[in-house]
Amino acid sequence: MGTVNGLALEMAALERVIARLQLVGEVGTVLGSTLDVDEALRRLARLVVPRLADWVVVDLLDDDGAQELRRAVVVHRDPERAPEGAHERPLPPVPDGSASSLAQVLRGGAPVLLGADELAAVPDSPLMAAQHGLFDELGAGSAVVAALRTPRRVLGALTLVRRDPAPPYDAEDVELAADLAQRAGLAVDNAQLFDAQRRVAETMQRHLLPALPDVDHIQLAARYRPAHAVAHVGGDWYDSFLLPDGVTTMVVGDVVGHDLPAAARMAQLRNMLRALAWDRTEPPHAIVRRLDQAATHVSDARMATLVFARIEGPVGGPHQLRWTSAGHPPPLLVTEDGQATYLEGGEGMILGVQPDAVRHDALHPLPARATVLLYTDGLVENRREPIDAGLTRLRQHASALARHDLGEFCDQLVERLAPDGTDDVALLALRLPAEPFAEPDPDVTP
Repeated sequence: MGTVNGLALEMAALERVIARLQLVGEVGTVLGSTLDVDEALRRLARLVVPRLADWVVVDLLDDDGAQELRRAVVVHRDPERAPEGAHERPLPPVPDGSASSLAQVLRGGAPVLLGADELAAVPDSPLMAAQHGLFDELGAGSAVVAALRTPRRVLGALTLVRRDPAPPYDAEDVELAADLAQRAGLAVDNAQLFDAQRRVAETMQRHLLPALPDVDHIQLAARYRPAHAVAHVGGDWYDSFLLPDGVTTMVVGDVVGHDLPAAARMAQLRNMLRALAWDRTEPPHAIVRRLDQAATHVSDARMATLVFARIEGPVGGPHQLRWTSAGHPPPLLVTEDGQATYLEGGEGMILGVQPDAVRHDALHPLPARATVLLYTDGLVENRREPIDAGLTRLRQHASALARHDLGEFCDQLVERLAPDGTDDVALLALRLPAEPFAEPDPDVTP
């Protein structure tokens, strides 16, 4: 009989070990499934409740060095007791010398096991009062508090709570809670590092993507969307500026890469092109040839494509597009009645391959009310089909959107053609006036 009971106990212990290993594995999966800190911790809490706790709270220190504390997540087995967002709030600062288990853990201490006596202790600080107030409100018979930590710092605390009559936590539970909290800490640290990189990228994006010039007789609109899977900037860019001869330029380009180094290389090329175009009045192919030659020696951008165009003609029209292409998809001309045509000609080698290669311009008349669209291959290319299919779709959608407001025209193209955000997308659109635009006669009194 004893042997049977002993075997049953061993099997029960083995089942507990397997269940805990399974829980740890599932926690690792959910923590790695999102880079949103609060959402990752909420998913962790939903796994732990009710398998390991009746309710769970996660408190987080801020990540900017101010050491402010907030209650980030509270999940209860009875959602009506703790509706999402009902208990999340800022908390009092972490005091020195407090007996509060939360304060001890946040100061770097070991996990703390709380029994009935500890839960009934008189609070010695505002933070301990806030912690015990939640215990009283949601009910607590036993609790474990463990630090969310990395080798460098403590990021917060995980508190697991059981209500009576559930069995109190033991040493094995404390060890498991510490493991879960450490995994959560690493996930939070990773998410915060990603968020810091995102903020840097967004700042770079604001500075690298220019404001469009204000030109009386034409409309300009641009859109930029980075690949979702990486940073918030990349190697795609657009630009438009006025030259000393009064001509408006349009530029769209693509430097290899989808990250911050690609964005830095893109900025080098963009600024070099601006300087070279302003330096002397030349046709586009001559400027791009000089850019290619200069970039080979003074830039890290070894491979890039672009279209550089001039909108030429008197203010009142007619206008023409003069452009050159360095291995880039062709400009798209959309007339007001919806005819959409890719403009061929002006093709040349991509930048960084043959800097001294001969380049050419192309020239095409632009009717009144026409829209000129420059774009990067993220709008028309994917791995599932040839680029010709994407070009056909772009032409069809641009045709259908020909009479839309220019901003809506751009928004709809991005939404319809690149909804999954797997590649950087940049586009620049220009629309000519609806009627010939003439300067007022200074000799005529209105």
